[in-house]
Amino acid sequence: MQIGSWQLPNNVFVAPMAGVTDRPFRRLCKRLGAGYAVSEMAASNPQLWDSVKTARRLNHEGEVDPIAVQIVGSDPDIMAQAAIFNIEKGAKIIDINMGCPAKKVCKVATGSALLRDKELVARILDAVVSACRPYDAPVTLKIRTGWDRDSINAPEIAKLAEDTGISALTIHGRTRCDFYQGEAEYDTIATVQKIVKIPIIANGDIDSPQKAKQVLDYTGADAIMIGRASQGNPWIFNEINHYLNTGELIAPPTLSEMKEVLLEHLEEHYQFYGTHTGVRTARKHIGWYLSRFQHSDTLRRHLNTIESCKQQSQALAEWFDQQIELELSAFA
Repeated sequence: MQIGSWQLPNNVFVAPMAGVTDRPFRRLCKRLGAGYAVSEMAASNPQLWDSVKTARRLNHEGEVDPIAVQIVGSDPDIMAQAAIFNIEKGAKIIDINMGCPAKKVCKVATGSALLRDKELVARILDAVVSACRPYDAPVTLKIRTGWDRDSINAPEIAKLAEDTGISALTIHGRTRCDFYQGEAEYDTIATVQKIVKIPIIANGDIDSPQKAKQVLDYTGADAIMIGRASQGNPWIFNEINHYLNTGELIAPPTLSEMKEVLLEHLEEHYQFYGTHTGVRTARKHIGWYLSRFQHSDTLRRHLNTIESCKQQSQALAEWFDQQIELELSAFA
């Protein structure tokens, strides 16, 4: 799989998710097999570039290239400025968000709301591609299949993207009005794959190695992008890669492996956000990790009351040690 001049190690990617795919999570997913990761969407509005939130989203220290930054907005000139700003901050690939279904994004005519205005889409793509060309930075695009099921226009947008110079296209198999309800459909992605030559990345409801292979085979897509299924389960990238390469499933992580990865994730998370914010923003990640365990509700509620990073990670370490001891006792 290649984007512009960047040859990627595999075709299993982690999706950009607001509030989730921060630098610690991207680094973890790449270490555990993700071939590519795009940052959380960064606002194109220059007035927000100096905010703490945007500064964190643009922090790529220690991240493996190619660093990809997703930008969101509706003004072509400002989007072009945002692309250059991010390139100068270290981005090697710029991704344009026309897929986010969130109401606060769509109500200001950005994200997937743009799919209703083909002319504006064309102007944004042209402006950003033109701005990135002198830097030899590829531009990619993420969309949904359309605004609603009566206006599926992903094939039309895909042809426009290809003609404008977009280097790769990610399609989530739902419309904006579907949000995340129901099941993703892959017929539209398969149609797009047949009519354009740029790489197509399939996204939506891919939550297992078997589903990954099924989607790749059915759509003919060049790559897949994993979103919600990676939350609390960064091992999914290695699992999918192994299955695609061998046709065999690998064993899920052991309790010891889970403990090690979770504690390492938390340590980098705390360092990235600082102790005050880190202990709070870590709670959602902890909840996702623990969701696979029955009877972990009491622990999760307790962890949500802890205000100290050290105490939070220590409580988790002790709980995992107890589970490991119980498992060993069961096999003794």
